[in-house]
Amino acid sequence: MILLIGGTSETALVAQALADAGFVVVVSTATDLPLEIGSHPNISRTSGALDSQGIERLAGELRARMIVDCSHPYATAVKANARAAAKALGIPYAQWMRPRVPEYEDWIIVRETHTLAAETACAFGSPVLVTTGAKNLAPYAAEARRTGVELVVRVLPYQNSLVACHDAGIDSESIVTGRGPFSVEENLKVIRRFNIGVVVTKDSGEAGGMPAKIEAARVAGCHLIVIQRPASCDKENFTDVSRLVAAVGKRLAMA
Repeated sequence: MILLIGGTSETALVAQALADAGFVVVVSTATDLPLEIGSHPNISRTSGALDSQGIERLAGELRARMIVDCSHPYATAVKANARAAAKALGIPYAQWMRPRVPEYEDWIIVRETHTLAAETACAFGSPVLVTTGAKNLAPYAAEARRTGVELVVRVLPYQNSLVACHDAGIDSESIVTGRGPFSVEENLKVIRRFNIGVVVTKDSGEAGGMPAKIEAARVAGCHLIVIQRPASCDKENFTDVSRLVAAVGKRLAMA
């Protein structure tokens, strides 16, 4: 049995491929929010936030022979916890990583923190659209207030996201909700509605709608600030599902 740490839109793709290869897969997600996990009878799901000990306990109860990590590229704590749990149990670990998109010369790459991204974005003096999710909004809200820059955020349409926005002091009129990935036109609609001049995004890859954000920013003449992926993303990982499945089979055969 394989414990698959889910979270990205590719979770179903990976789970289905593993199940098709003959593995029983249990997908673990932090929340019970809607997420495709595949339709194979060998796939099931459990939910609940877990630290390393929680993942270790769950994997032990399931008698998992391996942990496959499909968490978001920026979910550094989840990845660290999954690695630690696999090490503690003495079972193999493999990480799926959604492929990056090619970098463009006119990107502004921020290699540090959301605080630096907020300072960089607000320095242009134009309305800023933050598309990095409901976490880490406080630095953007604080810098927008300090500089007098209009701030707009786009978050998932769930209560916890709205609470995070309000906790950061963001007005309801400046909150756009929706579940991506978004098309070029959908991005442009928001950009034009608020006269956005700067877009802040994570390097979320094609599956996360990155190409559409890039094109929308180009068409609208917006500055595009991209928060670099964490260093943990550069550790051994797989960006091809067939290679991941082959590696899983090989590692389990050697275990």
